[in-house]
Amino acid sequence: MATELEKIAEKERKASIVRNEYTDKNEYSSNNRNAISDGDEKGKGQIGDAGDVGSLTDINTRKDNMGRNIYNKNLEYGVNNPNATSDGDEKGKGQAGESGDVGGLTDINTRKDNMGRNIYKPESEYGTTNPNAISDGDEKGKGQIDDTGNVGSLTDINTRKDNTGRNIYGPNSEYGTTNPNALSNGDEKGKGQVGDDGDVGGLTDINTRKENLGKNPVYGPNKKSYPDFVI
Repeated sequence: MATELEKIAEKERKASIVRNEYTDKNEYSSNNRNAISDGDEKGKGQIGDAGDVGSLTDINTRKDNMGRNIYNKNLEYGVNNPNATSDGDEKGKGQAGESGDVGGLTDINTRKDNMGRNIYKPESEYGTTNPNAISDGDEKGKGQIDDTGNVGSLTDINTRKDNTGRNIYGPNSEYGTTNPNALSNGDEKGKGQVGDDGDVGGLTDINTRKENLGKNPVYGPNKKSYPDFVI
């Protein structure tokens, strides 16, 4: 005899089966009308190769999106689509042929404007031989023309000439150990010794040394040598 719990379970099972629209005669499967996309909200499975997919909301949303999309099966977007190539509008930027422009209309116009303001072109490229790269007396070029040519812009050249003009030393009068201005010959400039017995130092140095030696009553060249203390 069934228990009270079994009786309640059997009753609930029968109630559930009654509420279930799927039965032995109407099983749920890929072929059931509630499983396929036939224009309602229940089924989303595709009917045939060309049928719609999705529920009614899915289908309507897709149609709305497709209606606003200018690309479709008859006009797919690709490298050959007019909206993908640079043909004078803002949409396409792909090069049309080997000699065609590249970029949208704004890109093309900007490039033309920049090229128009650029003084360098294929027939006048900027390089080491371009007049604006070499030192030929203007402010633009600074490259040396040859071994004896000037280097730098006009300002550089003029500044160098001014500095060189104020410099008393040059190729014909280089500063060195034999230059008069490096030797101790009685002026303030040179301090190098002239010969083994010559003075050392500038004029001030020589006079100061002579004055100091004159004030020494004991030690000196013609007197006792230090540290001989015998008088």
